[in-house]
Amino acid sequence: MSLYPLRLRALPNGEALAVNDSGSFFTLSPAALERFERDTLNPQDEGYLTQHGHSLDENSSFDRMSHAYCVAERLDQVGTLDYLILVPTLRCNLRCSYCQVSRADIDQHKYDWSPDTLAAVLDCIDAIQGDHIKIEFQGGEPSLRPDLIQAVIERCERFAHRQFVVCTNLQCIDDGILTLFDRPDCFISTSLDGDTTRHAIHRTQSEGKTRQFFDNLRYVVERYGPGKVSALPTIDASDPPPPESLIDAYREFGLDSIFLRPINYQGFARKRHKHSREQSHAWRRYYRRFVETLIERNWSDRDQVLEESYLSICLRRIFWPGNERHVDLRNPNPMGMDYIVVDHDGTVYPTDEARMLARSGIIDLAIGDIVSGWDSERRETLNRHATNQFDPTCQHCAYQPFCGRDLIDDLARYGRIDVPRTETEFCRRHLHLFDFIFELIYSDDPAVRYSLTRWLRLPETPVSFGTMLE
Repeated sequence: MSLYPLRLRALPNGEALAVNDSGSFFTLSPAALERFERDTLNPQDEGYLTQHGHSLDENSSFDRMSHAYCVAERLDQVGTLDYLILVPTLRCNLRCSYCQVSRADIDQHKYDWSPDTLAAVLDCIDAIQGDHIKIEFQGGEPSLRPDLIQAVIERCERFAHRQFVVCTNLQCIDDGILTLFDRPDCFISTSLDGDTTRHAIHRTQSEGKTRQFFDNLRYVVERYGPGKVSALPTIDASDPPPPESLIDAYREFGLDSIFLRPINYQGFARKRHKHSREQSHAWRRYYRRFVETLIERNWSDRDQVLEESYLSICLRRIFWPGNERHVDLRNPNPMGMDYIVVDHDGTVYPTDEARMLARSGIIDLAIGDIVSGWDSERRETLNRHATNQFDPTCQHCAYQPFCGRDLIDDLARYGRIDVPRTETEFCRRHLHLFDFIFELIYSDDPAVRYSLTRWLRLPETPVSFGTMLE
């Protein structure tokens, strides 16, 4: 018997989590960990490791090929372009203090697509191969230019599978934007920061504007149903809302997914919320308490199961290799390949965060423009480092098979990409998150198992998720 290489992570109770490079995992009791470290495994240990796929019969080509397949399944496969983030206008009708983009005032000129830029975007769509496309309209406030959105959507009719998302503050909705929302393939994404008082503070808006937003949110939910509308809160980590009140705000509108997002160290927020550069221990405690509150609510009232979206993404990343394309966790994380961002002036960026850095004057990470293309030396340079496979710290981390690499986040926070992994906010955040997730995976609490089952889109009967070598 030959063991596949295992990465270990100590657990607070004296046990250890063991993960191989395919992402298969188990825990070792303190006694089993001692046997493992002393290389004194007994026949029962060897039987367990063989049964659960952690050992290799060196004479079996099937064992070698199946393990290699599982490893490859966790690596991102670069596809053709099928996802566009489009910014038809940088103008906005709000002045949110935590805005992570450098938006322009609503009455400014030259911050919308020109006719030439629109034509180039449409040509880009015409050149996309395949029958899938997803387009996300960002801003600014994209609803200020429904005509540009409409032109793009009409050009996509040839795709058999298409989805459009309009990211809007829902401050103003009129017949033009409602015509777009009426389409079954068009979805609404907005921000809901809590009750009316907290939402007004974050949005730095009047009571009347706040009431207008809540009226509009209620209107679109009643008109289309909550399945058409998604929302996420932006949380000031120095003064977060009580988890119960934030959950109640989402339940009021029938929204069951809450992407708990602290103020991002981008755009205007970089200047007005300097504490957002690093997430504090207080934030991590708040995050844990929020998820635990969700679990309690889901167990006590099963009429509506709510999730914290990013935790669910990470959970599915563990159990569903190859099926989760969320860019924070892709590995390798190819930039400017299967998705791009097209700014209001036609500049192409590898991510939306890269666009924000450029707009803030921090660093220009543009990889090209929509007219001449983006198969550039800049893109190649970024992609040479867009993986965690060769980082010496990541190579020894138990969570490496589930985690990713975010060059843009490192550049935003530290101005460089060679900061030791464990000193980066990306690493600290995900170490904390995966520690928490595996604590939930190995919990015997039926309430925890119920929520994990539902977050993994499994049947309602709670199941056991992890095994242990005693």
